[in-house]
Amino acid sequence: MRYTNESTLPENMQPLIITAAPFGPQWLPGDADIPVTWDEQVQAAVDCYNAGATMLHVHVRDPATGHGSLDIDQFNYFIGRLRQAVPKMILQVGGSISFAPKSADAQAKWLDYDTRHMLAEIDPKPDCVTIAVGTTQWDIMASMIPDDIKGTHLENNPKVQEQWKGMWVDAGPKFYLEHLKRLREHRIQPYFVPGHIHQMELIEGLIRAGAYMGPLNMAVAAYGGGTLGRNPYHLMQFLQDVPQGASVTFWSSMRGNIPIQAMALVLGQHVRVGNEDNLWGPDKTRRTAVQQIEGTVRMAREFGRKVATAEEAREQMKIGVWYDSVEETLHNIGLPPNRRDGEKGFVVYDTDGKKGLGKTAGDSHPMAYCMVAPPVAATA
Repeated sequence: MRYTNESTLPENMQPLIITAAPFGPQWLPGDADIPVTWDEQVQAAVDCYNAGATMLHVHVRDPATGHGSLDIDQFNYFIGRLRQAVPKMILQVGGSISFAPKSADAQAKWLDYDTRHMLAEIDPKPDCVTIAVGTTQWDIMASMIPDDIKGTHLENNPKVQEQWKGMWVDAGPKFYLEHLKRLREHRIQPYFVPGHIHQMELIEGLIRAGAYMGPLNMAVAAYGGGTLGRNPYHLMQFLQDVPQGASVTFWSSMRGNIPIQAMALVLGQHVRVGNEDNLWGPDKTRRTAVQQIEGTVRMAREFGRKVATAEEAREQMKIGVWYDSVEETLHNIGLPPNRRDGEKGFVVYDTDGKKGLGKTAGDSHPMAYCMVAPPVAATA
């Protein structure tokens, strides 16, 4: 993204999209404000929407066990409930799910990736499904300190901590090429989650090859442990390689998420808060997902940036929009066109050669004149 002089003024920024992540799949009931019953899970979505969130990062918890669900029927049921309870909210299903086969026979017939591709078969359809492109180590414990897990089942539990340290995301070409194909067939938009800049390069390559043709909605995953860390220079460097037309949300963890979200807000990007990422306020006291959303709304108000309505969020992200060619995709996302045979140098889009308003109305004063204060300023 290219920042101009006016880019950092809040009135020139797109309205802020707040993503709520209130279902905390890594936590157990009692660790945080975790909804368990169906009514509680639906109410969590309603409360987040009423607080100002317009996108919901969806995980499903089995009310019978209190643990994360691997049952596609439960996902179908929950998405149906959400469509009734928060019809305007953008529903973004987490893509880390492998659905459990219903029988031993199905288990024998299905390939490992088939259980993940079933995300494209959820009915009613969500608006987006998150997708990783490129296999990545994802050690969420790497950036955590003891205070972060205080009062949760991870505290004084080295065995479980070790399991989270060993987490990695399997997302090679065999997976993501087929997954993108199935999502398009079912008209569900992918929500890309690159963990570092090299995965952004993979995503651009997929677009240039025509493997994905549509708007570019994405997160920047800054959890450390194999993904991008919290170094603000690295986040800014990442933004340099993100095309102008992308919709970008910053993700990070625990109290480290607070300054990362503040960065996103003032840089014209979008934010995600909730117990999936963070349990705490800056004062080290517990904050619910709703309280984190309310804090984001206050911060946006103080900065002067408008919080997006549900309609504005859908328009920005172009929910439901698809493109029919590589050229159309590149142009709308803001990437340079593919090189045609014989073209040299850095490729740009063809123009009619006429001057635009910016050129005809530009300041053409000589440098020497501009270095001297005008008489009015000198006598002020």
